[in-house]
Amino acid sequence: MHRIAVIAGDGTGPEVTDEALKVLEAVGAAEGFTYELTKFDFGGERYLKTGETLPDEALEELRGFDTIFLGAIGHPDVPPGVLEKGILLKARFGLDQYINLRPVKLYPNVDTPLKDKGPEEIDFVVVRENTEGMYTGMGGVQYAGTDHEVSTQIHCTTYRGASRAVRYAFDLTRKRNLRKQLHLVAKTNVLTSVGGTWWRAFNEIGDAEYSDVTREYAHVDAASMWFVKNPEWFDVIVTENLFGDIITDIGAIISGGLGISAGGNINPEGVSMFEPIGGSAPKYEGQDVINPLAAINAMHMLLDHLGETTAATRVEAAIVGALNSGQIKSMSAGRMGMGTKAVGDLVASLV
Repeated sequence: MHRIAVIAGDGTGPEVTDEALKVLEAVGAAEGFTYELTKFDFGGERYLKTGETLPDEALEELRGFDTIFLGAIGHPDVPPGVLEKGILLKARFGLDQYINLRPVKLYPNVDTPLKDKGPEEIDFVVVRENTEGMYTGMGGVQYAGTDHEVSTQIHCTTYRGASRAVRYAFDLTRKRNLRKQLHLVAKTNVLTSVGGTWWRAFNEIGDAEYSDVTREYAHVDAASMWFVKNPEWFDVIVTENLFGDIITDIGAIISGGLGISAGGNINPEGVSMFEPIGGSAPKYEGQDVINPLAAINAMHMLLDHLGETTAATRVEAAIVGALNSGQIKSMSAGRMGMGTKAVGDLVASLV
């Protein structure tokens, strides 16, 4: 029995969540595993009614689940940052989800803007440290509103934070067993303090425990260029929080866009959270036009994380089958050639 918390969230979040749960029901019946869903209403509507984002007692309750499925967070009537910090970052930090896992995989019959690149060239994973860096909120503003205004945002990196992300990435590289190559992406020539900590963790751990894995290094600006020019160079990448936030969006667009890209916020020793990486897209809410494949892909990741490997494989194969059917014309909202529910029905029928 898998206990799954569900936060459908805002905008089109509930729509894509419904389709992911539809696929979960189908594959659960096919594979014979059981699960229990508990739904939470955290998001913009609750905040506007109550002023609450993610209460402390709710965070404690979430610790008791095996995993969390998230639809989307973001409401047009709530100022930017309120929900993101109050729900997403609070969950990531509070539950110590110290890995943001972002597969960059081009599926068949999905368009990429890269000329002469296909599924064989675009298949890598970015491991992003998820609880440190610029996102800790250290810093502040002095003399606000004057000509002397000074703002600081401190980049906080610890050896512990870097080393556990590095070790996770090395283990993942071994598990994938493809090129067995791990890239560290940093900026060691300018951000010498932060880059130095990452460089030390990367090489000390690599020397001591992972001599079978080839180590590579790229400055973040160079890696951004090579994601576009030579994505086939990469197997697994490990990087700090801010750089990871940026380069994974490049990864998303070269692998088909936000309509199919999913990610996980991972605590290997605790509760993890999986989500489509696109936003809540409120302009498409209620129109049955949003692409649910990213949410279904997130469900594939969730199942794999729970140890339901065969079920996860079936879901991914069903996604590929749906794409190979020719019925889905585009990954973009409103251009799929079929509705949100129809895409979910198609994938569910193929698991």
